Amino acid sequence: MTLLHPWALLLVPLAAAPFIFKSHQGQMYSWLDIAPKDRLSDIANRVVKTIIALVLLSIVLALASPQGASKKEQKVGKGAQTVFVIDRSVSMDHPFAGQSTSGRAAEIKSAAARRLITDFIDSRPDDMMGVVGFTNSALYGMKITTNRDAIHAAINAATGAALNQTNIGAGITEAVSLFDNIQSSGSRAVILLSDGAGKLSPRVRYKISEYFVGKKLSLYWIVLREPDDISIFTKNTYSEDSVPDSIALDRYFKSLNIKYKAFEADNPTALQSALQYIDAKEKNMIQYSVNIPGHDYSNNLIVIALILSLLILAIKNLKVHA
Repeated sequence: MTLLHPWALLLVPLAAAPFIFKSHQGQMYSWLDIAPKDRLSDIANRVVKTIIALVLLSIVLALASPQGASKKEQKVGKGAQTVFVIDRSVSMDHPFAGQSTSGRAAEIKSAAARRLITDFIDSRPDDMMGVVGFTNSALYGMKITTNRDAIHAAINAATGAALNQTNIGAGITEAVSLFDNIQSSGSRAVILLSDGAGKLSPRVRYKISEYFVGKKLSLYWIVLREPDDISIFTKNTYSEDSVPDSIALDRYFKSLNIKYKAFEADNPTALQSALQYIDAKEKNMIQYSVNIPGHDYSNNLIVIALILSLLILAIKNLKVHA
C-alpha cells in the first residue's frame, strides 16, 4: 500500500484531542461527595472520546489517500503501435493549398490535423500511440501508451504553432527512439505530417535507415501542400543539384527498403482519406499491458468516519437530563 499524500500523517496527533481537552458539559456541585458514582456514564464518556478520536483518525488517513498495489493486465486487440510525427512550424497555421482560391474561409492545416487525428485515435481503441512534434528540433510529446487522455493532450500540444523551421530528421529520429522501450507487437508505424521538407545529413540518414530496418517500422508521409509547392509526384526531371527537398526526401524514403507510402493533401478531405488508408493497412493482432490502479481506500475511510459520527449523535441523544 502507498500513500499519495503522506504529509497528511503529520495531522495524526489531532486524534488525541478528545483525551487532552476536557468537556465543559456537566452539572455543578458545591461538594462532590454528595454526587453518586456513575460508572456507566464514565464508560460512555470514554467510549464517546474513543469514537471521536477514530473519526479524526479516519479523516486524516483519508487525506493521506492510501492506495492498494496496482497491477498489470494483459489485453489482446486489433491495432498497431504508432507514433505521430507532427510539424509544428508556423506555416502549419496557413490554410490548405486547395482552398486558397475558393472564396471562403479555409480551415487551417494544424486545426484540420488536430480534428482528423483525434477522430483517427478514437476509432482505434486498441492502438498504442506516441506523439512527437518538431520545428528546429524534436519536441517530445508522449511516449507510446494506451492512455487516450494523454495522447489527446499531446496531439493538442503538437498541433500548435512554433518556429519557422522544419527539422524533419530530428522529429523522425526522436519518434523511432520511442520504440526502444516497448515490446514489439502487431504493426509498427511512424506517421509523418508536414507541410515541408528539409535536407538530411549523412549521419541522420544512416541513423534513420538503421532504425527503420532494425525495428521493422512502416513509414507514412502525409504532405500538407502549400499553394506554390512542387508535387512530390511530379513527372518533371531535375539535375542532381536542383532536386527540391520534398522530392529528394521522398526518394530517400523509397530507398530504405521498408513499407513506405507518401500522400499529398491540399484539403481536409484528402488528409482524411490518407488517414483512412493508414487505418485500413495498420490493423493486426496486438498484445499490450494496461496498468490497473490499486484500490483507493479514501472513500472507505470517509464512510467509516460518517458512520462513527452518526453513532456519536445517537449516543448523545441517550443522555439523561437531571
